[in-house]
Amino acid sequence: MTLGLSKRKAPAPLFLQKKAGLTLWISNLGSTPRPVPEALIVDDSKVMREMIIASLRGYDGLAFTQAASGLEALERLSLKRFDFVVLDLNMPDIGGYEVIEFIRGQDKLRALPILVVTTRGDEGSRSKALAAGATRFMTKPFSPDVLLGEVRELISARPGEPA
Repeated sequence: MTLGLSKRKAPAPLFLQKKAGLTLWISNLGSTPRPVPEALIVDDSKVMREMIIASLRGYDGLAFTQAASGLEALERLSLKRFDFVVLDLNMPDIGGYEVIEFIRGQDKLRALPILVVTTRGDEGSRSKALAAGATRFMTKPFSPDVLLGEVRELISARPGEPA
């Protein structure tokens, strides 16, 4: 990657800003930029969101957006594209099941992978989440390596994504 500052025209910029007659550009020298996969992490516990993010740091280049409630998750989903969602079921406003049902009811979001990570370890909760449209289901506490493995599989299984 090249950073340049010049009074001449910038070559095929990824980012271009003109200020005081100077042109600032960032060029990737001909390589095709690959979009960075981005996760939406939804849990009402800040500590748990941070633990999930720390566990996923092993996935090079993964970006994160956090939501502290189901309602905040729906807002974020309406504003931005995500590659997958990590979702808790137990939240104070809109619960995880309702978030799953909302996602599956939207044409643009229908294929979005959803990994449920919850304290509800009973078969009824698992069955209900998967029936609502969750892609995968894990219980807390979780192994960081297992979580990372689940996310790698979710991302590689997306249509049009390299394995």
